[in-house]
Amino acid sequence: MKYNIIYRTTIIVWMTVKFIYQIYSFHIRNRIWDERTKQKWNNLLIKMAKEYRRNAIKLGGVLIKVGQFLGTRADIMPDVFIKELTGLVDRVPAMHFDYAKAILEKEWNANLDHHLKEISKSSIASASIGEVYRATLKDGSDVAIKVQRYRVQDIFHMDFKALKIVFWIISTFTSFGKKADLSELYQELIYVMAKELDFEQELHYGTYFKERYHNKSSIYIPGYYKKLCTKKVLVMEWVDGAKITDLHFLNRHQISPKRTAKSLFYFYIDQFLSNGYFHADPHAGNILMQQDGTIVIIDFGMVGEIRKQDTHYFKRLIQSLITDDYDNVIEILEEMNFILPNANKRKLRKILEHTVEMYEDGSMKRMDTQVIDQLMKDVRHIIKDQPIQLPADYLYLGRAISIIFGILVNLYPEADLKKWAKPKIKEWVGGRSITESVYKQIAKETVQPAFSFPKAMLNWLESGEKDRQWDREKQQAKLKHHYYLLVEITSFIMLLISMGFAIYANHFALAILETISISAIGIFFLILFASLVKHYYMIQSRR
Repeated sequence: MKYNIIYRTTIIVWMTVKFIYQIYSFHIRNRIWDERTKQKWNNLLIKMAKEYRRNAIKLGGVLIKVGQFLGTRADIMPDVFIKELTGLVDRVPAMHFDYAKAILEKEWNANLDHHLKEISKSSIASASIGEVYRATLKDGSDVAIKVQRYRVQDIFHMDFKALKIVFWIISTFTSFGKKADLSELYQELIYVMAKELDFEQELHYGTYFKERYHNKSSIYIPGYYKKLCTKKVLVMEWVDGAKITDLHFLNRHQISPKRTAKSLFYFYIDQFLSNGYFHADPHAGNILMQQDGTIVIIDFGMVGEIRKQDTHYFKRLIQSLITDDYDNVIEILEEMNFILPNANKRKLRKILEHTVEMYEDGSMKRMDTQVIDQLMKDVRHIIKDQPIQLPADYLYLGRAISIIFGILVNLYPEADLKKWAKPKIKEWVGGRSITESVYKQIAKETVQPAFSFPKAMLNWLESGEKDRQWDREKQQAKLKHHYYLLVEITSFIMLLISMGFAIYANHFALAILETISISAIGIFFLILFASLVKHYYMIQSRR
């Protein structure tokens, strides 16, 4: 029955309908929201989360991944529900070895003994997508072989169809669609999970990180045997090690927690501040310690990306926060697609300003767990108060930062993260001090349009009626709008001046001046007309 689409869809859709009914029923029966009502509400959410977890463990597949995904979505899920889902461990009953053997032989188009000297029939790890076995190649190399679970792709595609029904029900029969772009959320969910189903994608990420950090002596990333890797099979170097949070292991092998914490911190802050991919699932099980103190990073099934545009946004946000320009903060968040169209921007601005002011009293100088926990609660409050929906990569980034912070505090509680981060942040903003760099950048951005305008005007005049390709980003659209306004005002003023000269020349019979003035009238009229037409079509295209 587990592989029957009707059975799976029925359970998933019925659970959704049941949850919606319970929520509506609760709100009808409880009109007054006092402390007792809030406690009953939280109990109901916990009950629903537990039921979801039971079904996820029973069915596996997408339900486990959705549970983990929703567990990161503080922007759309209640705290108590998220807390309960953190117990949803990506652990399912191990599949029978015969299935793994059949997949391996089909993918390799050969018997196991053609490539392997031996392989353990009991898996060392079992998750919703893959099963991991320890094996030895013909040349004696020890390897870890990750095999895609039996019919996992069939299960996921069945559940994708069930999810589509679920999202339709939620958007049609609840008000949740007003607070979240469910169509975008569904596409994002499918995209994220589809990537994890393709082991060649994970191979690409693992190879990327190995090449990126091959010179970092304190960090080691296992290699892959590419000839044996396929869409359903990954073969990687076997590495022994203990979890990085195993303090007894560190003490036993005289490994410095401080040095380990600093190495781990610099490894991840480099990813968080630089363009490129970052390891989005850095929990303790994916970060191992070897006896010589080397940190080993494994499992690149979940990877996020920081684009060049993202770093530009982050720097602009820092600039705006330092200069207390909250209107610009809202504008940047809108450009980043954080804010949905129906958000109350004025209210959101006040909430942000108030929250930042609360931390300007020096509380952020002591970066302890209580301050960070309170900060995360405040951020979640802001997110839930307004229609804000964070893209997956930003969520993964926030999740990764939070996990790494927890590991660092557990590993070395005395860690001065602010001191460790300061030189990296200075280097990131490109100056001797953050504030100085911010104001330099602001000055540069302020002066830049003045110097670029003559060239833009010249290009505009030279291009005539040729079509122009403009950047579709909102900031560029605004600059383009201002540019057309400036051209229109300038050409209109010059048109009036030329008409004045023409009238003057005609009155005093100055033929040459009259000819020049009439020519100027024609030129500036054409410029004004062309600018108005193009400005009109630009505005129409943005609607």
